[in-house]
Amino acid sequence: MQTTQPTGHADTGVLSLRVDGDLLDRLRAHAARSGMSVQDYVVRTLVREDFDQRFRTAVEETRKHYGPAHGNAGP
Repeated sequence: MQTTQPTGHADTGVLSLRVDGDLLDRLRAHAARSGMSVQDYVVRTLVREDFDQRFRTAVEETRKHYGPAHGNAGP
């Protein structure tokens, strides 16, 4: 599977995956519902997961610095 990176990133790489047939069928179905290729669907999902993780980390760091007294209530 060849991957592309979000706009602004010149470097790309190749990621090859071997997945269970049932999982691939589910990925195809999800991709079709989104009007996407399986490759684009998987890349979009990975990018979203990466963003979510980086966002959670940033929120945790902010809470460490400012704490609940500044309106950053805990989870």
